[in-house]
Amino acid sequence: MKTLSNGDYAVFFIYFIIVSLYGYWIYRRKHNADATSKDYFLAEGSLTWWAIGASLIASNISAEQFIGTSGSAFKMGLAISTYEWMAAATLIIVAIFFIPIYLKNKIFTMPQFLHQRYNGTVAMVMAIFWLLLYIVVNLMSILYLGALAISGISGIDITVCITLLAIFAVFITLGGMKVIGYTDVIQVFVLILGGLVATYLALNLISEKSGTTGLWNGLSIMRTEAADHFHMIFDKSNPNYMEMPGLSVLIGGMIIVNLNYWGCNQYITQRALGADLKTARAGILFAAFLKLLMPVIVVLPGIAAYLLYQKGMFHQEMMSSKGVMDPNKAYPSLLNLLPTYLKGLSFAALTAAIVASLAGKANSIATIFTLDIYKKAIKPDATDKSLVRLGKISVVVAMALGVIMSLLIGEQLMGEGKQGFQYIQEYTGFVSPGIFAMFILGFFWKKATSNGALFATIGGFCFSVFFKFLPRYTNLEFLNQFGFSKLNEKGVYEIPFIDRMGFVFLLCVLGMYIISKIDHAKGVKANGLEIDASMFKTSRAFTAGALLVGGIIVALYSFFW
Repeated sequence: MKTLSNGDYAVFFIYFIIVSLYGYWIYRRKHNADATSKDYFLAEGSLTWWAIGASLIASNISAEQFIGTSGSAFKMGLAISTYEWMAAATLIIVAIFFIPIYLKNKIFTMPQFLHQRYNGTVAMVMAIFWLLLYIVVNLMSILYLGALAISGISGIDITVCITLLAIFAVFITLGGMKVIGYTDVIQVFVLILGGLVATYLALNLISEKSGTTGLWNGLSIMRTEAADHFHMIFDKSNPNYMEMPGLSVLIGGMIIVNLNYWGCNQYITQRALGADLKTARAGILFAAFLKLLMPVIVVLPGIAAYLLYQKGMFHQEMMSSKGVMDPNKAYPSLLNLLPTYLKGLSFAALTAAIVASLAGKANSIATIFTLDIYKKAIKPDATDKSLVRLGKISVVVAMALGVIMSLLIGEQLMGEGKQGFQYIQEYTGFVSPGIFAMFILGFFWKKATSNGALFATIGGFCFSVFFKFLPRYTNLEFLNQFGFSKLNEKGVYEIPFIDRMGFVFLLCVLGMYIISKIDHAKGVKANGLEIDASMFKTSRAFTAGALLVGGIIVALYSFFW
């Protein structure tokens, strides 16, 4: 039933009170009336390694994982875990190569990096791009998918759910990055515990349906009866090839998705930018280990829901108002079977994931708007006190815009049987290739110029739009023999969006190279960064942890190929 008992509400309110009181205690304990804007936005030097790692995961795991990833797992199976396991490998790369460059050059925001490496125009264009992306795609999707899930479990109207989530997130965000970072530790604990409860229920239910008991029996039955849902790499004949195109999820566009998200994204790197290198690396390594665990929490329940659906369950619960089977309802349908108190715990876990992600996103929006747009272009002489005040106002405004858009267009973009997680990935991918090209050449090629960076920024977006709409005007069947196009549901050969990102990235790198060479021939100078080989040396403990993460990933892909 789509209702919560009094016991469930009691568990949820205990969680709410604990997080609120702990956040307030952190705020009072670490608040300084004379704190700088960097201290407010970045919690400079205040976050421990475990707080950084937990905050990275809390900000990353949200409604799109619990709801969107479980929905995609219902449809395509374990292959969606690529986003989690490849992220673990990516985090190691970011910790070794990206974070030292940021910290050595005293980078606090991504637009600041672009300003320092290229020029103010590139930085301002990208600051605006990021603000639009964070509000239009991320805030809106987290709010809508989160509210959809909570409404599906509690029966509360989705409009009320959206509003309450926004208010709770604003409350956390206004305390600054210190409050976000430390409350995220509780949020991660709750979301992992609640997620494991849902997985336990699903596997146990499968066992019971087959006349046995136990988690391992449930997993074994699921592997046997849903064997087609336990492959990581798809061939061209797979109906889900458009979403996860073969080896591209290992050596193609998926690398760009992950490196851009984890290494060039204010929303994520902000957690580590206020720490020293040793602490930042330890926190990121901790996050990588947590990432390996995520498919157990967000993917296995989706596969279990698929098998239970095949056995006759959830047919009514997963039906949309228009009679369409909606994979986004797989996870809420599963949670509705939980007994009192455990349902409240899972409800709290889901809420924790949504609120933590919203808070992190809102803080990044406020940071970019305040430090990179307002201070640089509108009022360079603004005081730290006024910047912090404006940052708080920005949080409220951004959240209000997210609420309005999720109410107006959330259902059209992510409702009625659509895969919300794939929506987020595809539309974020319109800017990811250009951004990553600009960053990676900015890091490791001193001759990259600001004109080349502008080309990657604007040209990358234009190329993405071009490839998206190209199938409407050109028959791309010839690409099918190479695995780069597939017939979609409309009978048109389309390039999978992960492959589109790979093509756009290569075009951006080529364009940046040509333009930078032309600029150098004209005598245009590029701004280099302070880089030396010693920056990339790691401690023995970090190296051992990184090798362990890598070994686990290789073993997982070998077993589930």
